Amino acid sequence: MLREDTVFGPIFSRRLGSSLGINLLPREGKLCNFDCIYCECGWNRDGRGDRSIPSADDVRAALESKLLACRDAGTPIDSITFSGDGEPTLNPHFAAIVDDTLALRDKFYPAAKVSVLTNATKIWREDVFQALRKVDNPILKLDAPRTELVKMINNPAGDYEVSQVVEDMKRFEGDFVMQTMFLKAPTFCSGDWAAEWMDIVRQLKPREIMVYTIDRPVPMAGLEKYTAEEMRSLVQPLIDEGYNVQIKG
Repeated sequence: MLREDTVFGPIFSRRLGSSLGINLLPREGKLCNFDCIYCECGWNRDGRGDRSIPSADDVRAALESKLLACRDAGTPIDSITFSGDGEPTLNPHFAAIVDDTLALRDKFYPAAKVSVLTNATKIWREDVFQALRKVDNPILKLDAPRTELVKMINNPAGDYEVSQVVEDMKRFEGDFVMQTMFLKAPTFCSGDWAAEWMDIVRQLKPREIMVYTIDRPVPMAGLEKYTAEEMRSLVQPLIDEGYNVQIKG
């Protein structure tokens, strides 16, 4: 499901409530350095029709117009969320757009949170890291505890090592939200993957953990979702240790 507008919604998010989306990527295509087998936007190869990326001015104008309309209509907004058709930090104007978004949020919806859904591959860049430190909810993805599993689930472009991403996440000093997709398939659940994943959580100590599973049609056939009860059973040790774990089935 590709989103055609730079600013879209608000839509109901099972994780963020009434969420106004910002798409920093092509309006009629997809641009991502992951090619996740569960991506609701489909495979990267199917979204190559449009490669244009909005500028900071484009995003600011679209967001201001939408926020004004929503305020005048009395539309509630819980979160202004960077998501869209791919990885938002690939937009070269990401840091400037975050600054503009925070200013417009303060003007129109000061109680709303600003959230960024990111695969965390660009957090090593200082401009991206500093921008993410400014938002209310930097939501960083880590879908598996081992590089070989990430390559099967997320199909990352270029070099990707879980150990390096974890080191980069440590710079947030726990002030971030960790997001993990749970997929039920023997190939992805080899070994004691849940225990390994929980060990990484204990290293990072994120302020919140979002565990979720498939909710919409996905490009790869045969994937199965977990029930909320099954996910709770897997993460129960973290809950018992006092971690803030949000489970969305």
